[in-house]
Amino acid sequence: MSKLTLSAANKILEGAVAKAKAIEALPLTISVLDAGGHIKALWRQDGASALRPKVATAKALTAINLGVSSRKVGEMAAERPSFVGAVSTLAEGNIMPAAGGILILDGTEVIGAVGITGDTSDRDEQCAIAGVEAAGFTPGV
Repeated sequence: MSKLTLSAANKILEGAVAKAKAIEALPLTISVLDAGGHIKALWRQDGASALRPKVATAKALTAINLGVSSRKVGEMAAERPSFVGAVSTLAEGNIMPAAGGILILDGTEVIGAVGITGDTSDRDEQCAIAGVEAAGFTPGV
């Protein structure tokens, strides 16, 4: 069983930050979680608002807890709002149905998730994908 190391989590942060700089993203907050949903690394850029760490972590927890990207949960919310609302209650509010939270896959094994917030959800997700790929893993989008 593969585990997400701190070194790998830092590579994800570095890759996401590089993408953010390349696309001139607004100040981002990035939360990298292990497969158990525990924070492995958290990065909050200067200028990112105070609630952003919770939002980024909720996006990553959404992916870990439901096994799909937070974008897909957003699509599910449009189709089945009662279901996603109930799941959010079960998860004590840690469901964020907006793009930016993706699984980190080592082969087919889920070894964690990354959640990013601060710009548009689409741009947050672009940075998350770039970070996961920079660390040599497959993004679960």
